[in-house]
Formats: sequence, structure tokens, C-alpha cells
Amino acid sequence: MSRILVFGGHGKVALLLEPLLAERGDDVTAVIRNADHSEEVAATGATPKVADVEQLDVDALVELLAGYDAVVWSAGAGGGTAERTYAVDRDAAIRTMDAAVRAGVPRYVMVSWIGSSPDHGVDPDNSFYAYADAKLAADEHLRATDLQWTVLGPGTLTLDAPTGAITTSPEGSGDVSRADVAAVIAQVLADDSTARRTIRFGAGETPIADALRA
Repeated sequence: MSRILVFGGHGKVALLLEPLLAERGDDVTAVIRNADHSEEVAATGATPKVADVEQLDVDALVELLAGYDAVVWSAGAGGGTAERTYAVDRDAAIRTMDAAVRAGVPRYVMVSWIGSSPDHGVDPDNSFYAYADAKLAADEHLRATDLQWTVLGPGTLTLDAPTGAITTSPEGSGDVSRADVAAVIAQVLADDSTARRTIRFGAGETPIADALRA
């Protein structure tokens, strides 16, 4: 059994991830901003923890993270202003990484996006630029730490049913269901060979466990 803390615990992917972890016996805590979401999160088998990651400094996050075996970052500003996107997707994420190092949490899984690379090609005038820039900064900060990190880059997220299969380094937008993204996260947490790797993926024909080992 692992103790796993999920940031963005009421997000669409997290709500699909939490029952996968709980059903296999992991002790899952889901960090949420809105106490009204506690009941829905608890129904997944996770323990809801109300905390606003946007407001917590590193010291507070160290206290929050103490005793966990792994962190999953699945939080995000979800659009909105560029200012808030940077505040959550870059700054808050980076604080949790620094806190994980200080708290002695060995494992950190970042849910990023398939295009997160220095040559992402998003024009600074595009409203999507703040997200692309913020995610890249967070990913690069994580890769520079001594954590056993994994950066996951799923393609365009869909609400399709899970297939249990993916392809890595897909062509194009790499459409993939949120349910399969959740399954990928769960498998990554159970597979030490995925540590210190950036894995871009989309829907495919290879069973998830096999695709991640390749």
C-alpha cells in the first residue's frame, strides 16, 4: 500500500484515478479547494482534504505532504486569466515540487500535455500561450529536481470510454480518453521504470502496462 496525495482531486481525471488507486489498496488523499466537493470525492474511496494550493506557501505544503509516498499533480487553473494560469499551473505546482523534496516524498507524477516542450509553437498572442508556457516551466523545474519524477503528456482529452490501451509518442493531437489517462497515472505509480521519464501518449492498441515499459 502506498500513501498518495492527489492535487486537483475533484478534476475529471482525478475522479477517475482515485477509485483505481483505492480499489488496489492505496491510501489516497485528494486535495480540493471547495468543501462542497468532499462527498463526491469521498465516494471514490479517497479522503478529501480541503486546501487552496494557490494560497499555500512551501512551508505549509511541506506540512501537508509529510508522510506521503507519492504526489500526483492533476490540478490546473482550467483556463481563465493568464495571471491565474501562471499562479496555479506554474507557481503553485513548483511550490509542491519544492515541498515534496523537503518533505522527503520520493515520487512525483506531473500530468502535463502532449505539446509541452520548448518548441511548442504556441504564439505569445494566443490565449493558450500562458498555459503552454506555465506547464513547460513547471515540467522543467520538476525534471531538475532529485525526485523520482514522471512527466505525462497526454494528447487531447476526451470523454470516451476507457480502452486500456495507448500508444506513446503519437502523431497529431494524440486524442485519448480521460479514463485511460487515469489508468496511465495509476500504472506509472506502480512501475518504477517510469521514473525520470517524460511520456507523451494518446489512444492506441498497446496495453498500458506494456506501452509504459517500452
